[in-house]
Amino acid sequence: MSTVTTTKPSTPAASPAAGPRPPAEDRIGLRANLRHIGALARRNALQIKQDPESMFDVLFMPIIFTLLFVFVFGGAISGKGNQGEYVNYVVPGLMAMMGMNIAMGVGTGVNDDFKKGVMDRFRSMPIARSSVLIAKIVVELGRMMVAISILLGMGFLLGLSIKSSVLDLFLAIGLSAVFGASLMWIFILLGLTMKTAQAVQGMAMLVLMPLQFGSSIFAPPTTMPGWLQSFTDVNPLSNLADAARGLINGTPLGNSVWITLAWSVGLTAVTMPLAVRKFRQKT
Repeated sequence: MSTVTTTKPSTPAASPAAGPRPPAEDRIGLRANLRHIGALARRNALQIKQDPESMFDVLFMPIIFTLLFVFVFGGAISGKGNQGEYVNYVVPGLMAMMGMNIAMGVGTGVNDDFKKGVMDRFRSMPIARSSVLIAKIVVELGRMMVAISILLGMGFLLGLSIKSSVLDLFLAIGLSAVFGASLMWIFILLGLTMKTAQAVQGMAMLVLMPLQFGSSIFAPPTTMPGWLQSFTDVNPLSNLADAARGLINGTPLGNSVWITLAWSVGLTAVTMPLAVRKFRQKT
């Protein structure tokens, strides 16, 4: 007499490599999202504490740039012995330049984090993908504020004078931060798209050089050829430099503030969703 044994079909075991899948981003509430951003921002800040050399660019770049441009270009533009006048011209422009240079470092940092496997840790965590990128921008904005503080300190030592009000000075700083944050999304997208950090840095320099030197940051556009003046007029860095200069020196602002805000909103609206989408695809 034979016996028939029946076995239940075995369920496939979960792959050990596949971690728990994070919930959809739209299921994460605002409070939880803010908590995730705060925790990740603290993590990034602790990384800076463990690697203080990463702050060298923020600490020394404002000092070197201020001394270099004031004493190299100041006499040629404002006349020999009138570097003090040039300080009030170039320091507000350098505030615009700080945001762009720091934004470049965000892109290379994101790219490097993927190479080191740091982003793999976030893959299985129940957090919104956007919180990882926003936390990076929060920390970089803090670095930017340090750079601008040192820049203004150097400016005051060289004769910078606030001809409007302290409130206008803070408005100029805030405007620089808003525009700097919009640039960070561009470089984050580059960091997520390019294969290496060197490629990100090379592409960033191709963008930075014409924008910085083809602007009103270092010299009045009136001395430039007509075709370059046309580029300078539409250059967002020129509008930011003119806005910061007008706020600090108490000169007419025109539409420079609103144009800078429009550029900031437009750049963020276009590049932020693209960067978050690219980040989701890579993680």
